[in-house]
Amino acid sequence: MSNGEDLVIASAVRTPFSRFGGALRYMHSTEIGAVAIKEALKRVNFNGSELDELYYGMCIQSEAALLYNVNARQALLNAGLPDSLVSLTVDRACCSSLTCVHLGRKSILLNEAEICMAAGAENMSNTPVVLNGHRWGTRLNKPVMVDHLNPIMYVGFNSLAKDAGEVALEHGVPREMQDEWAFGSQRKYDEAKKAGKFRLGEELTPVAIPKGKGGPAVLEEDELPRPDTTVEKLAKLSTVYGSPTVTAGNAPGLDAGASAMIIMKRSKAEKMGIKPAGIILSVGSVARQPRLLAEVPALAIQQALDRANLTVDDMSVIEINEAFAAMPLVSTRMLAGGDEAKWKALMARTNVNGGAIAIGHPVGASGARILLTAMYELRRKGGGVGAVGICGGLAQGDAAVVKVDDSCF
Repeated sequence: MSNGEDLVIASAVRTPFSRFGGALRYMHSTEIGAVAIKEALKRVNFNGSELDELYYGMCIQSEAALLYNVNARQALLNAGLPDSLVSLTVDRACCSSLTCVHLGRKSILLNEAEICMAAGAENMSNTPVVLNGHRWGTRLNKPVMVDHLNPIMYVGFNSLAKDAGEVALEHGVPREMQDEWAFGSQRKYDEAKKAGKFRLGEELTPVAIPKGKGGPAVLEEDELPRPDTTVEKLAKLSTVYGSPTVTAGNAPGLDAGASAMIIMKRSKAEKMGIKPAGIILSVGSVARQPRLLAEVPALAIQQALDRANLTVDDMSVIEINEAFAAMPLVSTRMLAGGDEAKWKALMARTNVNGGAIAIGHPVGASGARILLTAMYELRRKGGGVGAVGICGGLAQGDAAVVKVDDSCF
């Protein structure tokens, strides 16, 4: 019997993800975000007035069109939503749009809202190069331009690639295994695409590119995948940013894209005649020592599983964001509790259609992306339960457990 208090996903969609310097390079992230927002509304015949709150994940705030951080506001106005809609821009690094799901869920469960949208977008190609200190002059010193994408790190801390690689080795996950995983991500994505899993109208919605902004008129598929990848090619790549294991091949690109979903209680969905697409059973959030970035997806997933009174063995599908190949490898090993056979079984159920290494990682969009990807795969399987986890800068982690049952079909 269904529970009217269940928190359900009514609609979920993402745009194709564009590679660094690709088709979406000249579009502002809020324009891309508006595409996902409008499509999520369209799929349940909403015009936007039905929403009580909109939470919007975005990490690279320097890309904002205005000085102040109102990207959620810009995106909803670009999407034609009512100007009375309350919104909030959220930055929890790569976790951001999954954090938006958490925040919308809390508002609904507290009966402070009935219908919320969780969205996220990023256009890393549009990241500006910053000239710090120019306002006061440099006297005889040379002005210094700062590129926050090279390397990707936080001031005063190691590069993310360095920490991920070192922690991976500490968990017995060598460079060779990370390259194998990266190859597998590309191969699984290619197989899933050929099987029609990334067709428009399900997980994906196209992006019309405004005239004068270059590229094709419409972007209909992910640009990043490299089906010609081989383990031999990956092995020849040099490591980056001081990492002992991370290369450009076993890490995702710097991408552009957006995701969005609408959540509400089952009782509200039933009243509106909406059949749920999935059910959010629980969520989890953790933070640890900054260098332990690769560990936090496992810890967040375990917290969410405990809250749902489930175990990892109950999961038909697992999605762990491939910030680097190290993340799903380290985290599945931790979830296996040192059992090598269980670890192998968990890896086989993780990112079954490829992950961010193939799909792309527009950081503000990725948290919601892994949740909707897991949900759609469960629907293809005829139902089941899945867990998703993602790490964010300086070792924050978010997770969710999602279920698809007979009520969702």
